[in-house]
Amino acid sequence: MTGVLRPGHAQVRVLNLEEAVKFYGDVMGLVETGRDDQGRVYFKCWDEHDHSSYIIREADQAGIDFIGFKVLDEATLDKFEADLNEYGVTTRRLPAGDLLETGERVRFTLPSGHEFELYATKTKVGNGLPTENPGPWCENSEKGIAPVRLDHALLYGPNIAENKKILVDVLGFYLVERALGEDGEMELAIWLSCSHKAHDIAFAEYPEPGKLHHCSFRMQTWEQVLRAGDIMSMNDVAVDIGPTRHGITRGCTIYAWDPSGNRFETFMGGYEPYPDWEVLTWTFDNFGQGLDYPQRKLHETFLTVVS
Repeated sequence: MTGVLRPGHAQVRVLNLEEAVKFYGDVMGLVETGRDDQGRVYFKCWDEHDHSSYIIREADQAGIDFIGFKVLDEATLDKFEADLNEYGVTTRRLPAGDLLETGERVRFTLPSGHEFELYATKTKVGNGLPTENPGPWCENSEKGIAPVRLDHALLYGPNIAENKKILVDVLGFYLVERALGEDGEMELAIWLSCSHKAHDIAFAEYPEPGKLHHCSFRMQTWEQVLRAGDIMSMNDVAVDIGPTRHGITRGCTIYAWDPSGNRFETFMGGYEPYPDWEVLTWTFDNFGQGLDYPQRKLHETFLTVVS
């Protein structure tokens, strides 16, 4: 892991800021780490060390503004910027401090219409545990659903084959799984990793550009996913799918919506691939099993409801 390290942050639009702050702070159990003069509120998961991973702002329409991935260092950021430009991707530099406690960012628009950015530095605030002889958990780890990190995102839009070329050929991601269309050739959905995880980002073919399907939050155990379901029910959170298990990635999951209609996922498990593994393929007639392995069902909302 010497290039793109991991998903670093996502900025999501909400319809009512204070309602969303209460939801993400009290129900999700994220830790609020700051507010800026643009009206944005910053959160992190309890076991993340960087200042923020999930940022919300109030808007007239829900959805995602951008997703950012952290790279190893400033030299790596410069190299990726040069490589993207050489590949034909137009980039723009955003100054340090434009995003609270974050260094310079290199942003570009994917063919799917999503704003994607890279950055190398963000203030470290820790996870509430000492770096010498730390305990296994802290006070924040038991508030609300309390995921340990922002794990991945699934984004809907057109031209995902072109997205794949940029992420694989330029940024060093590798394809882990794919779901094929009825013709047995076109990739309807792709799961990509920049690490040792089953996926760090995924894309599905969709006619409208720039759509958010979900941001996923990592849970450590199946029991914690089930506990998340209890907390959702106790707080009247609208649940989409689950608790269940995916065939794709083998992850265990619940999908639900925040008060603004942004879908989120509580996710655990999944296998741990290496870049030299063969790509796993799901045929169109078995895509339902890939989504919901026990029921073997393609849920209509999963395919059509985005923000």
